[in-house]
Amino acid sequence: MDINQLEVLIAVAQERGFSRAAERLYRTQPAVSQAIRRLEDEVGVPLFDRSSKDGTLTDAGQVLLKYANQMINLRRDAHEAIKELKGLHRGKVLISANENTVTHILPINSSYTARHPHIKVEVRRGRASRIPSEVLAREIEIGIVSFRPSDPALKAVSVGTDEITLIVAPKHPLAGRKTVSVRELGVESFIAHNVKSPYRDRVVETFEKHRTPLNITMEMPTLEAIKRLVERDVGVALIPSMAAETEIKLGQLSSVKVNEMRLKRSLFLIYRRGARLSHAAKAFLNIATAANATPDPED
Repeated sequence: MDINQLEVLIAVAQERGFSRAAERLYRTQPAVSQAIRRLEDEVGVPLFDRSSKDGTLTDAGQVLLKYANQMINLRRDAHEAIKELKGLHRGKVLISANENTVTHILPINSSYTARHPHIKVEVRRGRASRIPSEVLAREIEIGIVSFRPSDPALKAVSVGTDEITLIVAPKHPLAGRKTVSVRELGVESFIAHNVKSPYRDRVVETFEKHRTPLNITMEMPTLEAIKRLVERDVGVALIPSMAAETEIKLGQLSSVKVNEMRLKRSLFLIYRRGARLSHAAKAFLNIATAANATPDPED
């Protein structure tokens, strides 16, 4: 099993056909078919369903495809490491964050870019529940999440805390209040994020505990959309305080603490334990640690 065969497997799976994969790889279709047959002979099972015309993988093919992608990513990492050893001093750090956590790394990004202007910082949007698996699969080097992953293969570095806050329009009756009780919120119309999270579950539990209705009249896919609707006094919302920091300072939104809902969350940078990180990723972690990070106590 060589890397070229795995590249052919990936191409056929992604292009959903042998002819399109051949065009992509600048090879003939018979050459692509022969590479797949040799691979099937080696593993001893069919990798594609020949009765279909769209390159459908068998169960065995799906399993091998997963490992093939990891091996291709590993080869890419090896090439990048070799380039750095040659002293090129250029590269890229690849980070995954969701909409809630990306705000926290913006100051780190600013410091990093100022110190390392030739290194590209690429932040991909990911789902919080999938970010740990992306790190383990070597799709990214660093992830930022609002929970400590349970997988022992991951190392976590705390980079601060954030708190859930109630935001209202400046003209809303609650604007200007320092605190409010949950029971007072039973008459409010809430705009919620439509992505499930542990913090949303805790909000629901808090309202149930105080026997207060949580009237979610609208759900939106982004925090930006939620903030714009709250500014227009369409409803109120509970979001991470850091996400609304700018609008609160500008007076576009008002923030009110909910007495029974001091929901603080810790934020963590995560990476593979024992991994040989790129120089770019190590520098990013060093800046984050110097700013306000606490090492994982398990180390």
